[in-house]
Amino acid sequence: MIRRREFITLLGGAAAAWPLAAGAQQPNSMRRVGVFMNVSEADPEGQVRVAVLRQALEKLGWTVGRNLAIDYRWGMGDDDRTRGAVAELVRSAPDVILANGGPSVPPLLQATRTIPIVFTLVSEPVALGFVASLARPGGNITGFTNVEPTIGSKWLELLKEMASRVTRFAVMFNPETSTIGAQIVGSAESAAQRFAVELVEARVRQPSDIETTIAALAREQRGGLIVAPDSFTQYHRKLVLDLAIRYELPAIYPYRYYADEGGLMSYGVDTHHQYRQAAEYIDRILRGEKPGDLPVLQPTKFELVINLKTAKALGLTVSRDMQLIADEVLE
Repeated sequence: MIRRREFITLLGGAAAAWPLAAGAQQPNSMRRVGVFMNVSEADPEGQVRVAVLRQALEKLGWTVGRNLAIDYRWGMGDDDRTRGAVAELVRSAPDVILANGGPSVPPLLQATRTIPIVFTLVSEPVALGFVASLARPGGNITGFTNVEPTIGSKWLELLKEMASRVTRFAVMFNPETSTIGAQIVGSAESAAQRFAVELVEARVRQPSDIETTIAALAREQRGGLIVAPDSFTQYHRKLVLDLAIRYELPAIYPYRYYADEGGLMSYGVDTHHQYRQAAEYIDRILRGEKPGDLPVLQPTKFELVINLKTAKALGLTVSRDMQLIADEVLE
């Protein structure tokens, strides 16, 4: 038999051990989020997006190093490297994966049909077969769309208002990486007819195609450029922006970071807001909800940004009315 004093001693030792045991279990409560960015790690916008995601998750109670670990993989526009990066990410067995942009989704779905996936900035996810419907995605995936094809008409209208001299517009996209470029052309065609201007497709597959397109438009003196959302043009956006300035070509872009980096104007979804929304979906999945039950959300917040310095460099006068409707005017 154990005497009373010995029993109390054993009990005290066990009590002292319990916090240690609880502490030993803490790593098991650590949740893992995988993030696949289909841009270079050196891309400043990509770094801003992952910072916004991390901050939003922290506000929801997920702190890196305490109860959350985030594994990042970055794409470089190379299919083999993308597949390798995706395979590594899936092997790390995260609780949920964030996919940045349309091209990042197919390799992830090929690699896993069980790990929850939340996508951002994807055009036409139903038509592409990523989800069964917007309301009930089904499977292991849900997320946020970035643009409707009808926006092409709005882009042409805004650029025409900014640069009334433009009579020939080109919609630039890579047909291999843009899932919506051709539809945007169709949408912009209605506005082109209304303004009695010409509209053409500018399909680019190599960086040299970008210069050829912009130089040809500039030679016509009355050309204007519409840059469709596309991972290829995003990856080469410095080239696009530099050439547009060099050839004094008025252009409109799909996201505000183009205007921040010197583009004339942008109109599109607030990408950072979408990453905060993605954090909310990740939080809900980590707390037990299924991605297939979370509806794919379409953008409700768009922003018009005008770069006054670039407008002046192009010899354009931004009307007072145009400045008033802009969400932000960059001096």
